[in-house]
Amino acid sequence: MSHYHIYGIGAALVDTEIEVTDADLQAYGIEKGVMTLVDEARQTELIGLLSDHLTTSKRASGGSAANTIIGASYFGANTFYSCKVADDDNGSFYLNDMQDAGVSTHAKDQHESGITGKCLVMITPDAERTMNTFLGISETVSVNELNEDALKQSQYAYIEGYLVTSETGRAAAIELRKLAEKNQVKTAFTLSDPAMVQFFGDGLREMIGDKVDLLFCNKDEALGFTQTDTLEDAIEALKTYANEFAITLGNEGALVFDGEKVITIAPNTVKAIDSNGAGDMFAGAFLYAITNGHSHQEAGDLASAAAAQVVSQYGPRLRAEQHQEILKKVL
Repeated sequence: MSHYHIYGIGAALVDTEIEVTDADLQAYGIEKGVMTLVDEARQTELIGLLSDHLTTSKRASGGSAANTIIGASYFGANTFYSCKVADDDNGSFYLNDMQDAGVSTHAKDQHESGITGKCLVMITPDAERTMNTFLGISETVSVNELNEDALKQSQYAYIEGYLVTSETGRAAAIELRKLAEKNQVKTAFTLSDPAMVQFFGDGLREMIGDKVDLLFCNKDEALGFTQTDTLEDAIEALKTYANEFAITLGNEGALVFDGEKVITIAPNTVKAIDSNGAGDMFAGAFLYAITNGHSHQEAGDLASAAAAQVVSQYGPRLRAEQHQEILKKVL
């Protein structure tokens, strides 16, 4: 019997959210709707320029895979997360926040000196999220952060596509996939962001290898990654990369391929104010459901409901009690 439902690896980022306008993004030369890597000086400059704007959420531990793992944990999954933090205040905050969410992490007490990664999340009135990320010490996450013992006890290994931007992170992701395959642990992968698909497609394919068991992406990522023009063509092409996959479609719901058929997942109609974390939550809820005996239809329904709740409020995560409320409604 597996001790962990999901073992994840990804960047450890402390998130700060700020409300901005499209004019702000244009004025400061920020590309809308994607994640852009910046150095600390640029991030500090932006925070200064936007200091009179409302910060919409408190400091929160984040990073794409971390949000997924935390969501799954709050639903009731046993989870383990590999990441890298520095010996600074944000690093301590990050690990404590993960622990509070019930997530196990590699118990290395000696954190290297440096700066824990930070993400500035800018939310425009159309609810679109734009991210400028300073990876800090997360840029050097490596095979040293892997815990094979924990992996062997897991049902799924979950890998975020953002790791493609780091040489050591990409190598760690590839090694984790290989270890998972060796130990008969299923593999799950997220394409993460349209910019990753556009600029790092070859690296993502290297991380995926021959095939993963489960792939998560949104419509733009699906079309970009497969270099197709229609969803139908993208679905056929994705079958060569993954045994199963889920394509999120924003306010149109999602499509799930269960290995045999494509299942349409209905949307949950909400007023969207912040899309940050929606895809991460979809993956977390979906993984929780399929590792706890639910069908792909049920997993998709839970994931759709959870993602809708995330976009209807500020921040990439739900409060602990909200997960149980959604579970009661959907499953």
